[in-house]
Amino acid sequence: MQTIGLIGGMSWESTQTYYRLINQQVRARLGGLHSARLVLYSVDFAEIEALQQSGDWVAAGEILGSAAHSLEVAGVDFLMLCTNTMHKVAPYIERAVAVPLLHIADATAEALIAEGVHRVGLLGTRFTMEQAFYRERLEAHGIEVLIPDETQREVIHDIIFRELCQGVTTPASKTAYLEVVEVLAGQGAQGVILGCTEIGLLIQAGDTEIPLFDTTAIHAEQAVRRALAQG
Repeated sequence: MQTIGLIGGMSWESTQTYYRLINQQVRARLGGLHSARLVLYSVDFAEIEALQQSGDWVAAGEILGSAAHSLEVAGVDFLMLCTNTMHKVAPYIERAVAVPLLHIADATAEALIAEGVHRVGLLGTRFTMEQAFYRERLEAHGIEVLIPDETQREVIHDIIFRELCQGVTTPASKTAYLEVVEVLAGQGAQGVILGCTEIGLLIQAGDTEIPLFDTTAIHAEQAVRRALAQG
């Protein structure tokens, strides 16, 4: 079994989901008392969030690149960044280490293609929905990406930071998200990406008829497949 390196804490609410899903899947595949070999580097999200808001992606990339280097020194075989938004600085991480980074957008694109989905809605932070780094990665796989309108993007973003990153879920926020999902479906989306690792805490597949693609679950599953591939 390979050792997984997790760069987490953005927020820790979703990082604990990664830890649970990875270990559950390892046990399901290997049985008994098996669990994952992994090393977690958890950052202080307040520092990262401040850099997001100020647009200082260079400083944020340097922090995460340093975290990646620490994990490489600890002996991990590959890395995962437990957040969608901060994949904007994935190049900083990849330059800082020799071990590979399992990119969340590539994992998601693989899952979409496997389900025959080529036109998809994207929910996430404003950075993920509005900037090119994530959409272009999906588009490189032949996937068309739809995003909510400006008012909806603001609602989605605010709920992520004011509620989900602090472990808060409310019926009103769930309703707001599902309304956006329905709008995207009406625009021709064959599925909707939960493109923030906390969104799966609020809405799940059973809440709507349109397929939802939870990036946390997809990313965790791919990590387990890779970790066990040589075993």
